[in-house]
Amino acid sequence: MSPLHTFTNTAELHTVRDWLRFAVSAFNEGELSFGHGSVTAYDEAVYLILHTLHLPLDTLEPFLDARLTLQEKAVLMTLLKRRVEQKIPASYLTHEAWLGEFKFYVDERVIVPRSFIAELLREALFPWVADAENTTSVLDLCTGSGCLAIIAAHAFPNAQIDAVDLSPEALQVAQRNVSDYHLPEQVHLIQSDLFAQLSGKKYDIIISNPPYVDAEAVAALPQEYLHEPELALGSGSDGLDATREILKHAAEHLTPHGILIVEIGHNRDALEAAFPKLPFTWLDVSAGDEFVFLLHRNDLIN
Repeated sequence: MSPLHTFTNTAELHTVRDWLRFAVSAFNEGELSFGHGSVTAYDEAVYLILHTLHLPLDTLEPFLDARLTLQEKAVLMTLLKRRVEQKIPASYLTHEAWLGEFKFYVDERVIVPRSFIAELLREALFPWVADAENTTSVLDLCTGSGCLAIIAAHAFPNAQIDAVDLSPEALQVAQRNVSDYHLPEQVHLIQSDLFAQLSGKKYDIIISNPPYVDAEAVAALPQEYLHEPELALGSGSDGLDATREILKHAAEHLTPHGILIVEIGHNRDALEAAFPKLPFTWLDVSAGDEFVFLLHRNDLIN
């Protein structure tokens, strides 16, 4: 039975429990790829059902035997069908993405937020930043939806945040999120190809989650990822083109005791081979210590 055929047999689905079982089966049958907020068919089915029914996203059990109205069934069926048949990431269907407690508006103009740097910002980059209150300037390169800039604004309440992206479409989404969080006086959006429009600007902290997928991996990406802006994914044959440019110019834009934090996916070995003299500090995140590096300004000029 094809995934298309499964959506013609939903008359007997009445409760949340029924729809949850059906959605998990349809997702598995459709061989969906996960990685835009959920990691399993079950988790994504729970999220999409609760979101569609306007129920708390962290409360499933009390509603499992609740019956759906005909209108709710029709809306949910349409959404699940699009997820399976068009392989659209869940965040683009719901127009929301979560990083910890922070919710952001997203659509196909931006990559779905999924940065390990967000985890580090929850603790205001401690111990690498000893005094968050005295941090006065932060740069978020490749800001996309503006998610890291917004989280940084909460972590460093006295800092002015510059959020940079090459894509004017991405900055439109970022503007919406900055407005939603009431941060237009603190977070400033700048269209720029990395540092190109930042002449003379210096920052205590530069963070970046740049494109880092290598050409071979781009060619093998599941269909879900092809809905995301190509500009936000690939970065040359080895995935390091953007990171090379960041390393080349970061020292010019850091204050004397400034730090650079960059996420590079699975490219640790390639990066260390390309820059054997740089003393990378690899930061611990939930997935391990090979995805995000830190350098001090002095590391970049010696």
